[in-house]
Amino acid sequence: MLVNPIFIYNMYIWHLARTTAKLTMITLNGLQFQEYISEATLLKAIDEVAAQINSDFKGKEPVFLVVLNGAYKFATELLSRFEGDCEIEFIKMSSYDGTSSTGQVQTHIPLEADLEEREVVIVEDIVDSGNTIEKITQMMVQAGVNKYRIASLFYKPEAYTKEYKIHYVGLEIPNDFIVGYGLDYNGLGRNLNAIYKLKTTKMTNLVLFGPPGAGKGTQASFLKEKYNLVHISTGDVFRYNIKNATELGTLAKSYIDKGQLVPDSVTIDMLSATVDETPDANGFIFDGFPRTTAQAEALDKLLAEKGTEVSAMIALEVDDEILVKRLLERGKTSGRKDDADETVIRNRIKVYYDETAILKGYYQKQDKYFGVDGVGEINEITTRLSSVIDKL
Repeated sequence: MLVNPIFIYNMYIWHLARTTAKLTMITLNGLQFQEYISEATLLKAIDEVAAQINSDFKGKEPVFLVVLNGAYKFATELLSRFEGDCEIEFIKMSSYDGTSSTGQVQTHIPLEADLEEREVVIVEDIVDSGNTIEKITQMMVQAGVNKYRIASLFYKPEAYTKEYKIHYVGLEIPNDFIVGYGLDYNGLGRNLNAIYKLKTTKMTNLVLFGPPGAGKGTQASFLKEKYNLVHISTGDVFRYNIKNATELGTLAKSYIDKGQLVPDSVTIDMLSATVDETPDANGFIFDGFPRTTAQAEALDKLLAEKGTEVSAMIALEVDDEILVKRLLERGKTSGRKDDADETVIRNRIKVYYDETAILKGYYQKQDKYFGVDGVGEINEITTRLSSVIDKL
């Protein structure tokens, strides 16, 4: 099999940058990034790209079309190395939301220059999926350019899904999320002179479910201690925010006071803020959330932005009659009216099954659903849960 020597060289460069960097850590919008590629490595790569462009456009007057905002630092260095006359135009496009591509390219500053019969060098910060390149290529065809070339500081071959040729590449890199040197995470990081990579940590994130009376709360307390996890109860989060009159708590209370359901967006914002309070956690136990497919998808997105994911949905399975007996017994001391009325108890159990049936299918499709027998001594149930978690 033939291996592209340029690819080997580029991989060597970024590997060298990784092994020689001081691994400076920074935090942007709650996410941690570690230094990945030094400024010296970037400038060397730009020197190589500039040399190729100078050779190909010697004696010509190309138009450099800079794609904002990300390519501004790359374009500044590249154009300062161009040895001939040229024109510079700008276009602003975007396709990212947080740390992932939306798949949709939006044009914020349209192309207004007359490029008919001109030779154009498109200056991009990074090429990953290729959606932006496809959009710009269509623009070049419509504009009737004589010839166009694409220059990108970074190229992710693992992520590229198009067939358009990328003529000048500074560095080929793996499919990691990076910031710095013009690239941002939700508006921050563009001014950094080095490249930083999103730090991903192997976390154990559990969605713990169980019908009323299954012992979910008891088991959560044992599991969080055993695995050093953070237990996040949706009910506790709501009560804390409302009691302390936080902005989100006040907003949630305004819906509750009107007898309305609190929107998923408010709930997920509360959970996000709670997760951000412990950025170094080994993982989380989510108790009482999600309850719908939309909430499950929102949780997936939230954790993806933190560089992690749901590890498993674990449901304690207990026979209905045992649940009714447990809750009626608990009602003698709990003081809760919903633990003293058998009709109410059975309705709560029915609601639970109606909700989890949908979520069970959602997580089964991802091979993340695990049912665990919730009958027996507390330590026996903990052992069963642990056997599932240990295999994740």
